Amino acid sequence: MNRLDLAGRVAIVTGGARGIGLAVARRMVASGAAVSIWDMDAAKAEESRAALAADGTVTAQVLDLSDEVAVAEATAKTVAAHGKLDILVNNAGITGGNAPSWEIPVAQWRRVVEVNLNAPFIVASAVVPHLLKNGWGRVVNVASVAGKEGNPNAAHYSASKAGLIGYTKSLAKELAQKGVLVNCVTPAAAKTDIFDQMTEQHIAFMLSKIPMGRFVEVEEIASLICWLASPDCSFSTGAVFDISGGRATY
Repeated sequence: MNRLDLAGRVAIVTGGARGIGLAVARRMVASGAAVSIWDMDAAKAEESRAALAADGTVTAQVLDLSDEVAVAEATAKTVAAHGKLDILVNNAGITGGNAPSWEIPVAQWRRVVEVNLNAPFIVASAVVPHLLKNGWGRVVNVASVAGKEGNPNAAHYSASKAGLIGYTKSLAKELAQKGVLVNCVTPAAAKTDIFDQMTEQHIAFMLSKIPMGRFVEVEEIASLICWLASPDCSFSTGAVFDISGGRATY
């Protein structure tokens, strides 16, 4: 693993207690950053915090990321604990299960959009002012190849991730001359707990679309995210970085 220069940086990783988020937090700690894990699962957040704290400075906040008041409180607590904020990785997300779009319950559609699109907006709105104070910052949103191509039987998920891509582009242009870069990644599926929300048929469909013939590893996604969060990424903003094993080459 190449060590990135994140010494002295403070990062928030949403959904950082497991899967992609945990891999990102681990890679950032190994590269010298202090990390705050934001997650709904109190037990898992503490377990992951304790495991990573052996190698660096790690705190955790337990909250519903779609709750504006809770996000404001978590932001204040994180700043109090670490002194500043430099990096935001909006990683937390859900799939909402699989069904033809006309059979998806309205409540289910709304929940997926709330977690995958509204929550990143709410979190970024709370965190970005702190990045502006520094005159330096990085925001990385974890979208999906589904947001570029649209997966059948996953319209709610695909639409929410497409929205996140659009939000990334808008926010990046607003911040382009302020020292804060905003990018997103569009991974193919990785074998994480999110697979528990999918049917076996849908998992097989996703694998069949990847020319490399395998799912992406969370460590591979973390490598790309951490580079985007580092000073080495200095002239890319508003960009969509594909990591789909050749599925989406645009």
